[in-house]
Amino acid sequence: MNPTSLFGLPEQSPHERVLLATDPATGLKAILAVHSTARGPAFGGCRLWHYESEAAALNDALRLSQGMSLKNALADLPFGGGKAVILKPEGAFDRPALFAAFGRAVQSLAGAYITAEDVGTTTSDMRGMQAQTSYVSGIPREGAFGGDPSPKTAWGVFVSIQAGARLVLGRSSLEGVRVALQGLGAVGWHLAEFLHKAGAKLVVADVDAAKVERAVAQFGATAASVADILAADVDVLAPCA
Repeated sequence: MNPTSLFGLPEQSPHERVLLATDPATGLKAILAVHSTARGPAFGGCRLWHYESEAAALNDALRLSQGMSLKNALADLPFGGGKAVILKPEGAFDRPALFAAFGRAVQSLAGAYITAEDVGTTTSDMRGMQAQTSYVSGIPREGAFGGDPSPKTAWGVFVSIQAGARLVLGRSSLEGVRVALQGLGAVGWHLAEFLHKAGAKLVVADVDAAKVERAVAQFGATAASVADILAADVDVLAPCA
């Protein structure tokens, strides 16, 4: 669904601020959405993605930033909700220069938004932005929390599946439990590793056929199409796309 307003989707509360950032020299086209700073600075990751249209990118930024407001509030964190999306340039591009330009856009918000790694971005991208802004998280620090959040996110999903299996399926372990994984990205792949070690039977789908082939070989997973994965005959569905 396309947004009807830059200020928020019809079913959402209005956003406080939406910044459209461009930099012709690097090809940067980014949308930084600050949904709420009621609890503190808006915190949420930055995605780098090929969007079908600018409207689709805006839709993603708006819905994800509101989701971060709810997520941070549920976790009782002193942060509001924000999100950024970068429309991935066509063809080759200078990645460090692109993220330097994005860092300057983040800095222009003067702390209203703190960015971090998300789909399509890496801890190296975040580290490279530090020369442009201090409002960036997820930087690896020796002996401290930080770095790639994917394993931690996957572990949270894994223990939630364990709890759900106990409550709904009456299973004390995941041995033999059938789990459909929609997406084998950073979180999805780590989740597949945890589930495989626990004895779960995996059905997997991803737009990247090579990832599916790797999961079949490494985990004994059953391959499914992206179109069919949501209707797979399984006990648990894990949407990680």
